Amino acid sequence: MPGFEIFGEEEKKEIMDVLDTGILFRYEFGAQRKGVYKVLEFEKQFAAYCGTSFGQAVTSGTAALKVALAALGVGPGDEVITQGFTFVATWEAILDIGAIPVFTEVDKTLNMDPLDLEKKITSKTRCIVPVHMLGAPARIREIVAVAKQHGIPVLEDTAQAAGGRIDGQHLGTFGECGTFSFDAVKTMTTGEGGMIITANEELWRTMSEYHDHGHDHVVNPGTRGGEGRRFIGFNYRMMELQGAIGIAQLAKLDFMIAAQKKTKAALKEAASAIPGVSFRELIDEAGDSATFFCFFLESREHCQQVNKVLTDNKAGAINFGENTWHFYPRWEHLLSGATVAKNGWPFCEPDGRRRVVYDPELLPVSAELISRTLVYPIPVKMTEERLTEIRTALSLAAQI
Repeated sequence: MPGFEIFGEEEKKEIMDVLDTGILFRYEFGAQRKGVYKVLEFEKQFAAYCGTSFGQAVTSGTAALKVALAALGVGPGDEVITQGFTFVATWEAILDIGAIPVFTEVDKTLNMDPLDLEKKITSKTRCIVPVHMLGAPARIREIVAVAKQHGIPVLEDTAQAAGGRIDGQHLGTFGECGTFSFDAVKTMTTGEGGMIITANEELWRTMSEYHDHGHDHVVNPGTRGGEGRRFIGFNYRMMELQGAIGIAQLAKLDFMIAAQKKTKAALKEAASAIPGVSFRELIDEAGDSATFFCFFLESREHCQQVNKVLTDNKAGAINFGENTWHFYPRWEHLLSGATVAKNGWPFCEPDGRRRVVYDPELLPVSAELISRTLVYPIPVKMTEERLTEIRTALSLAAQI
């Protein structure tokens, strides 16, 4: 990752189609745009690629989460369950909609543990947001089954796993809807941008209107309809330039995943020589997007020893137990309830009463697992020299 590694003539051609019209806005200006509607085309192509009916493009993966939560009717007083190993955007969107994030343990998939999910459901749970973290599937079938028993919708955060599948079915299509990110470090990128997919036409219609100030999109894409707004919304519209890049990148996604898989297999082979090593559990190895390579060591101390050798040999890996963006105990602003709102919202009620307090020791199983996990991001392009450097470092780590 990411897809900008193979930006080329295809992206330039799609962008020039937009610049030739002079219309960067995704709606209206029908006479000037010469039939060019790149965002609409991107939505249709992405939904078709994923094997579903509707796509709603937005400004970011974070916006995709918020728009989807809003369309599902989530709001203040509700609880939304997600996992304690994810990017901060997942729970930021939950808080921003007014709901309270509830965190589960992860298992050896590095994704939501369905058994812990069962324990976290309450009468206030209004949505479940499993994350296909670091490019590989959660136990999504089990999670959806638990959710159905309780009548709770599942929103799949597929930000890091575009193109991932289980038995041929695309991630993001198991729940009520799935969200994606196309930011600068994703396998396919539009610089910034996101997408929500769903098979539910009414849910899509609500998302379509909410992301554009509530405008009626009955006539789509040429105008915003008769202005018969059903509700208030906000502005999360994707620009035509982003849609143009998305079309070109989507056409390359399977190629990019295949390249990542080849590199990941080579790294796994090298890491296999490390005594005591084990690997992330993959629900369907063939459907892995291969965005990251994750492996477990025997203990936190063993993990540190191995990574020191790797670092000393210019091939240090990521230990997410030391990362401040992706793991629950390192989210100091969440744990302390830090906010710009003077009344403390969303951690406090308007009268100052605390709505929620998070215990840093809440997820001991995840903490132990993450403390002994090392991760390599997998680029689309890796030179033979760099691959040899990392493999050599892994071989040296096997000797400690």
